[in-house]
Amino acid sequence: MNSSSRQRRLTAAALTALAVAVAATACSSGSGGSTDTEGAGSGTYTVWDPYPQFDKASAWTKLLDKCGTEAGVKIKRTGFDTSDLANKTLLAAQQGNSPDVLIVDNPVVSTLAEAGVLTTTEENKLDTSSVDPNLLAAGQSGGKTYGTPIGANTLALYYNKAVLKEAGVDVASVTDWKSLTAALEKVKKAGKKGITFSAIGTEEGSFQFLPWFWGSGAKLTELDSAQAVSALSLWKDWLKAGYAPNSVLNNTQTTSWQEFATGDYAFAENGTWQLGNAAKAGFEYGVLPVPAASGGNAAAPTGGEFVTLPVQEDTGRYTTTQKLATCLTSTDNLLETDTTLSYVAPTSEVQDKQVAANPELKPWVDAVKAAKGRTSDDLGTKYPKISEQLWKAVQSALSGSASPKDALGSAQAAAK
Repeated sequence: MNSSSRQRRLTAAALTALAVAVAATACSSGSGGSTDTEGAGSGTYTVWDPYPQFDKASAWTKLLDKCGTEAGVKIKRTGFDTSDLANKTLLAAQQGNSPDVLIVDNPVVSTLAEAGVLTTTEENKLDTSSVDPNLLAAGQSGGKTYGTPIGANTLALYYNKAVLKEAGVDVASVTDWKSLTAALEKVKKAGKKGITFSAIGTEEGSFQFLPWFWGSGAKLTELDSAQAVSALSLWKDWLKAGYAPNSVLNNTQTTSWQEFATGDYAFAENGTWQLGNAAKAGFEYGVLPVPAASGGNAAAPTGGEFVTLPVQEDTGRYTTTQKLATCLTSTDNLLETDTTLSYVAPTSEVQDKQVAANPELKPWVDAVKAAKGRTSDDLGTKYPKISEQLWKAVQSALSGSASPKDALGSAQAAAK
């Protein structure tokens, strides 16, 4: 492949889009790229990832070393914070010093791809045939695929079994917005608190609103549709009725979880990354996918990373980097890796193994199967701007400064 034709297309627009996109992480530090002077099939290959919490003794680092050994090379791995990783990747691409393997938050993939930083799976020969299409879509732009997901997380509703029992709510009855609101009413009458979530004026707020937005049938290209207004009105009505606290306006996903952990709330919208904390909460809990307006599971946004192969000056390196990426995302390794990262695997085969090992993951697998990438529908670099207007609309409506209809009308006008 001819890398020179794409290598330096890092325009000001791409840099600006990425600056917004790197803030689009929903969950969840070092040196440069491919500088070794040995042959392409030997020597040292660099891997950059967003897991600085893992040291040399971790299962993740050992897996990287194992994959390197199998490919006949040494691995030089650097873990960055998510925002730092994206910026470092752009700088390395400008300098022609990209890492061989880049593991990056999925909303950033399309931006890096449009900037000419990444190779396509057609070019690098990564096999993505077993990956669930809804998860793979987060790494697609302009009809091309740039990498493969290493795992996914998403949002669902945690619920406190004792609170629901005291309120006389059968969780099996919660199947749509009407029945969920009815459950919240019963909980409030029983003297407990209803539901907590994050509506903060950042990407976290958009991330948490999207299941309700998509669950209404709304599309991100039409923020002011009647369906979108119904979703924002749902949240607004919950605050007005006292079913959700005013603190949601400033809640991050972490502080929202802390509210749920008090044991006073019936429901909390949060993600797979809270499973460890849920086990320590001190009360029995359950999980159900976010319901769509008229029933069924709403599409929640996917978090998680993609394994990508950046453009290299030395195209002979691609054969080895393809081996490394294939090793990292093999069926056997995905099971171990996604357990370590608290992710649901991106393939049905590994998902089945996860549920067999831990039946409590079943609702999360269901939620991931219904999930959707934030940059799907070929939104690519348009998503960050749309998302910013969406969280501003949520803030305006919930704070009372505008009606849901007016807030979303302004958002649509600005997003254009």
